[in-house]
Amino acid sequence: MSRTFVPFAQLRRQLTIVVDSVGLGAALTLAHWRGAATPEALRDDTSAGSVLRALHEPATPELAAAAVTANHFDVDGFVGVWSLLHPELALRHESLLRLVATLGDFREIDWQHPLADQALQLVCWLNAEEKARFYEPFGAPARRRREDEASAEKFEWFLPRFAEMLDNPDAGRTAWEPEYTRVKQAVAIMQSPATTSTRYPEIGLIVVRTPQPLPYYALFGPTAGTDMVLSLYDGQRYEFEYKYTTWIDLESRPTLPRLRLDALAQRLNALETPPRRWTFDGITDTGPLLRLSGKGLSKAQRYADPDQRPIYASSIAPETMEAEVVAFFRAGYAGIEPKRYWTWAEIRAASETV
Repeated sequence: MSRTFVPFAQLRRQLTIVVDSVGLGAALTLAHWRGAATPEALRDDTSAGSVLRALHEPATPELAAAAVTANHFDVDGFVGVWSLLHPELALRHESLLRLVATLGDFREIDWQHPLADQALQLVCWLNAEEKARFYEPFGAPARRRREDEASAEKFEWFLPRFAEMLDNPDAGRTAWEPEYTRVKQAVAIMQSPATTSTRYPEIGLIVVRTPQPLPYYALFGPTAGTDMVLSLYDGQRYEFEYKYTTWIDLESRPTLPRLRLDALAQRLNALETPPRRWTFDGITDTGPLLRLSGKGLSKAQRYADPDQRPIYASSIAPETMEAEVVAFFRAGYAGIEPKRYWTWAEIRAASETV
């Protein structure tokens, strides 16, 4: 059937499928957001994945809705919206689209996958054209615009152009090549002897030691199966981050709840030499960071790659930093079992015991 994209404000004017968002009056919700009303049979790690599952079930009554919307623009949401508008093409390219959505949202990818390079090219094309023609992710408020309104312009530009990129990525090479090259150079560093990683599966943590801050697609690329990343860079520069995998309802595996970082920051500050202090974002942020303070970062800056923001030197030795983070989470998760579909109330309650 034929469907059209409509701005989010038009949600209640007609029967509408909502992708990667939630909204009252949706005929069908296909989103991995925590608590979203996605039908159980259609749940997936990414919102685009839920759309693709739905396309395999064309008899789903709610798929008869002729309108599709989202309240923001990002790679996962865009792939989901585009797939509903081009179902046959989407199913033909399903493996690639799943890689694109996962790389865009979780920054994870298996570089040995035969479609990995093409997925990276598509994500870099979306990123580059979005920034060049519109504004960076989370940049609408700085332009005094609402994301649900401003993002409609992005969808209208990208939707008619994406099919050509699937069939012929070289058509967008001028746009995607700079970021693609930067990421591939960083992947080479991640795969070199200069980088080591240690997994702590019982707490969902991976510790990455690498010489310098890197783009997320390289840094987080091999972190599938983990939900927290402690990055240890040369010069005693560190960042800790909760991955987006614990902001959404992950379908493929159980997870542990995020813990508030107050006590960890307090412990690190007791070890740190002034004047810098360890600061942290709240657990409901999409990707909370724990880092040494400097000039406050905007949401857009925190979403941007680690190599595009200042990361300050600590007086804490890397071995001590790793040990403190591991000890904090081992103690915090004692007695807590991983599960699927945590509510925010349950997540906040878990932090009360820390």
